[in-house]
Amino acid sequence: MKVNQGKYKVAILLEFLGLEYNFQNLDVKLNEQKEDWFLKLNSNGCIPTLTDPTADIAISEIAAIMHTLWTSSKEYYLQLETLYSQMTGLAPEKIPYGIARYTEETKRLYSVLEEHLAGNAKSGPLYLVGDYYCISEIAIFPWTSTLYFIGIDIFEYPLVAKWHQTLGALPEVQKELTIPKLSPF
Repeated sequence: MKVNQGKYKVAILLEFLGLEYNFQNLDVKLNEQKEDWFLKLNSNGCIPTLTDPTADIAISEIAAIMHTLWTSSKEYYLQLETLYSQMTGLAPEKIPYGIARYTEETKRLYSVLEEHLAGNAKSGPLYLVGDYYCISEIAIFPWTSTLYFIGIDIFEYPLVAKWHQTLGALPEVQKELTIPKLSPF
């Protein structure tokens, strides 16, 4: 296994698991993580990215990498709960800098989602992974439903808009949208 700039969390887990790995350091000052060869591994250009040539897979996002490396057990699911809890939080007040910063970050992430859909484009519906809907669609769909709250037009991202409309029209999604009461926000 090879970890690109996989410092700290992933490297520590690899050590604990006793797995063999190689580092490839990237110079973020030179934007090496945005070079074409790396973007083919990870369209978001984020580090670390774990590649496993034996499984023909490249995984980014620290939680996804750790999830992939760890074994399933009761303790594993409790770890997920604590891991994900440190990744979320809400600010109780409106902070202009924060709003501007995260609006721009949201736009960047939608551009990455657009590129990801373009790279996986097939005839018919768009999928994030392969040729089927997966857990990523379920997790991302509600997020794409809230763009208008922050003044972003989803149609700025045509593939994301098409993906969102197609997924949103599925009977399973329509049914589930009626179960939790809609938020007044």
